[in-house]
Formats: sequence, C-alpha cells, structure tokens
Amino acid sequence: MKKAVPVIIAVALIFVIVAITFGMKLIERFSYSDERMDLDSYFGLAASDEAALVLNDEIREEKGVIKDGRCYLPLETVHLYLNERFYADYNEGWLLYTTPDEIIYARAGEAGEDGYVPAFLENGVMYVALDYVKKYTNFSYTLYAEPNRVVMTTVWDEHQAADIKKDTAVRYQGGIKSDILTEVKAGDQVTVLDQMETWSQVATRDGFIGYVENKRLENERSETLIPVTDYVEPEYTSIHRDHKISLGWHQVTSEAANSTLDEVLEGVSGMNVISPTWFFLSDNEGSFVSIGSSDYVQEAHARGLEVWALLDNFTYDVDTREILSYTSKRQKLIEGLINEALSLGVDGINVDLEQVPSDAGEDYIEFIRELSIPCRANGLVLSVDNYVPKNYNAHYHWEEQGIVADYVIIMGYDEHYGGSQETGSVASINYVEEGISTMVQQVPSEKVVNAVPFYTRIWETTADGVKSQAVGMTAAEDFLAQRGVEPVWDDATCQNYAEFEENGAFFQVWLEDAESLQVKINVMKEYGIGGVAAWKLGYESGHPEVWAVISDFVNS
Repeated sequence: MKKAVPVIIAVALIFVIVAITFGMKLIERFSYSDERMDLDSYFGLAASDEAALVLNDEIREEKGVIKDGRCYLPLETVHLYLNERFYADYNEGWLLYTTPDEIIYARAGEAGEDGYVPAFLENGVMYVALDYVKKYTNFSYTLYAEPNRVVMTTVWDEHQAADIKKDTAVRYQGGIKSDILTEVKAGDQVTVLDQMETWSQVATRDGFIGYVENKRLENERSETLIPVTDYVEPEYTSIHRDHKISLGWHQVTSEAANSTLDEVLEGVSGMNVISPTWFFLSDNEGSFVSIGSSDYVQEAHARGLEVWALLDNFTYDVDTREILSYTSKRQKLIEGLINEALSLGVDGINVDLEQVPSDAGEDYIEFIRELSIPCRANGLVLSVDNYVPKNYNAHYHWEEQGIVADYVIIMGYDEHYGGSQETGSVASINYVEEGISTMVQQVPSEKVVNAVPFYTRIWETTADGVKSQAVGMTAAEDFLAQRGVEPVWDDATCQNYAEFEENGAFFQVWLEDAESLQVKINVMKEYGIGGVAAWKLGYESGHPEVWAVISDFVNS
C-alpha cells in the first residue's frame, strides 16, 4: 500500500496538470483579447501632422494636413469629394471660387477676412482649409486627435443605426481575438454597415470602422440624417432663346473679308445666328486680334440675324495653357473680349479653343466660368464649341459648361479628318448620334447645339498612303459627275457614297447633302436639343434644299 501512494499522487498530479492545461486552453480560447491596434497604422498615418479622412463611414486613402489647429485637404481631394468649383492658380498663388456674379479671391498662405489662412501651397500642392470649403459647400465634419482624423458626411441617405447595450470594444475584425480599435459605452450610437451571424461591422461617431458582437446591440432601426443646408447655391441663370438656334459659321480671315457677308448669305434661309471668326488669341499674355466690323453687325441685324463673334486659339502660334493658367492673363483677355464685343454691338461670344491639353482642363473651365460673369451681366450669349465628347477630351468639363454657359455646341464632324490614315465619313450617323446622346447626359438638352458639316472629304489611296481634301457640296458632286460616277446610299453611314479607281489610285467619297443632313436632323429632333450649327457658310452654296431641311427643324 505504501508503494502505491506515490503512484496515486503522481497520477493525481498529472490529472491536475492536464486539467489546468486544458482549462487554460479553454480560457485562452474563449477569453477576449485585450491587444490594441496601432491606430497610426490603422488610419495609414505616416507623419504627425497628417490627418486621416473618414468620409461617409469609409476610411479613404487621401489624407489631410493639420496646421494651426485646422484641417486642410489637397485641392484634388476637395474636387473629388466636396466641390469642383475651387480653382488654384499655381503661377500667381491664388485660390479662386467663382459664382454667377463674382470671383472670390484668397491669396495662398495669407490670412483671410475670417482670421485664418484659407489655403497654402506646399511642394506644388494647394491645400484648402475645410472651414473655407464649408463656406461654399454643404457637408458636416468633426476633427479628432490622437490620432488625427477628420470625420465627414456628404451623403444623407437612409442608414441602419443601433445603440450599444453594454460597454464593449470595437475590434479590427469580427472575433474576440481581434485587436481592439476603440471602446464604446452603453447608450452610444453606431451605424451598422454589415450584419453577420454573431458580429456586425459598425462605424462609430468618431471615425472607427470595426466590429462588435450582435449581442451588444439594441434598438436597431433605420435613420435618415438631416442634410446640412447652410450654403445656398446661387443660381446660374442662362440666356435662352425661345426658339431653336440655327447658327452658321462665317470664316473671316481679314477685315476685308467682312464684305463677303452678302455673298455667303445668298440663298440662306432658316438661319438666325451668324458667327464670324473675328477674335484670335495672338500672344501668351492674354492679347487677341480683332477683325470685327460694326457695319457687319448692323447689316446682320437688319437681316434678322444675331452675331456671336468667335474666339479661336489656332490662327496664331500661342500656348493656350500659358494664357489660361494665369489669373491676370485670363482677366486681361476677358476684359478685352467684353469691351470689344460691346463696342461692336454683337449679341454673343462663341469660344472655340481647340487642342486644349489635358493638364490645362481646370484652367480652361475656370476661363469659361469667369467669362460667363460679364457675359451674363451684359446680356451677351456665351456659347462654347466642343469636339464630339470622348474620354480623351473629358477635361473640357461639359457638365460645368452646361451650368455656366448658355449653349454648348458639339462640332459633330471630323470623325475622319485631314491627316487621318484611315478613310471614312466626316460625320456618319452613328458618330453624330453618339456625340449627342453622350452630351445630353451631362448638359440640358435645350442647351445643346449640334454642328453639321457642309463639307466632305475626297479620299485618295495609293501605294504611298492616304490623303484627302475637304471640299464643299457642289465641288464634291462635280468631282464625281466629271468621272461619270453615281453615288449610292450607304445605310451604315446614312450618306451617299461613291468609290472608283483612276490612274492607279483608289478614290472614296462620303457625300454630305440634304439627304444625309435630314437623317442627322431627325436624330436632333429625337433628342430634343436646342439647335443646329454648320461649318461653314459657302460650302453649301447652290444647295437651297439644305436650308429647307434646316428651316423645317428650326420651325418644328
């Protein structure tokens, strides 16, 4: 018996050890971790002055900067999430905000009238104070410290809310072993983002996105936040005619060429606006050349035509971005344009700035905004010419044009252009309709004007490649008639088409005529747009039937 005692004790000890070990494992398995998440890592903060951006219950990649107790966001972030109308002049150090009747200036790095610095430049980035953005934008925000984070709301949709039943931890992931982000107390409210079997993803009021156990939630409900309406957006009033616009561009290359007005109007009917090419950017300082004529304007008015003088950037060798990216140069140009327009007595200004580089898109639309102010004040119609909208020219900001300008014109041609190595139509029906359908998604249809070509291209393909020449309607028809070639209707392009070989060359012509124009007009009617324009007067000479088609559209 004495010999058995040690054995019994050893077995008991082993049992106790096993039990303790098993118990500890159970405790370890079912106990809640008290490990805490590194919050700088969680919010992606790399510097002491950085601030995380928590927007609409989502932690964004973009960061703010804390300076003098205020949060500043890069202008690019302001554009992305809050307000696209702020504009930075990096050359002269301005932050601008343009309304329908004024430009509001803030000098980068200098305190404003509210006693703080609205914006500052650092390493080529314009940072804007959230307090300043809020003066012109409706959103809410709260700034928190340790770590720095700004919690913002811009969307006021219905969401799921719940109250915390008992003090608990918000964890990085769903599970009791996950690191703790923060604690919430009984009675605190959270937004429920996603609910699973035992855990829910929630957003706290102070910007943490994590998980709590469902048993810690009560009073679950749907709520809708009260929108912030502190800022009342001013209305951009537009000059809108009570009839469809029918515009013809008159290419004028010298003052003497103004005398051709009678000639280009011969046989024209149904047109109510003429746009002479009068103003040409002439240097990189905001100067322009004008070949306008008040006598021309008086004669046009006597014929019942409005005059919208055109401004271009391709007559002289200029750097469009250089001009538009300086506030002083834009203002010089705008002041000169308005003074000249009023002196001549024109009814509007037609902006035709082409090949604007993508990195000058913000400068370009700011120019349109700023030009709209004196145009609006002086009753001048502001129209803007655009390529057919595609991804590559989206920096022309069509939606903003549709707000600040009176008419947005699609140059619905040059589908195949001079220098193109692929032959084809200048304006096939699919190309035209795609341009209109895309534009009316961003611009009110009554502001959209679609321009049609009065020209076509004669394409010649040889062993050396492809070349073409642009000709008017009569010249194209004569070219085919002289060779005895009869065009046939092409359903794909909705144009009369001809092809033939001559002297080892292959010729192709997609004609623009009354038939092709009628199909385009039918599409314009279908989309209910505000008018039609044509490049250029004179190319349709000898074809009065073209004007009959246009007159029918204008009077419909």
